[in-house]
Amino acid sequence: MMYGLGKMIALMGIFLLVVGGLLMASERLFHLGRLPGDIFIQKGNFTFYFPLVTSIILSLILTIILNLIFRR
Repeated sequence: MMYGLGKMIALMGIFLLVVGGLLMASERLFHLGRLPGDIFIQKGNFTFYFPLVTSIILSLILTIILNLIFRR
């Protein structure tokens, strides 16, 4: 039982490493995080940033990929 849990945690770590690398690379390649529709408010020393459109696009992409991987 512990072997299976260890294997699952290792796979999740590898998955998070790959996703993190893709997110860092996508900032330079696809300008994710600065898309039209992302909310950015800056007044004085206050800054508010909410990547609304970026979140929607990433959600759609991950949904499609995970549906292709886990399709039965």
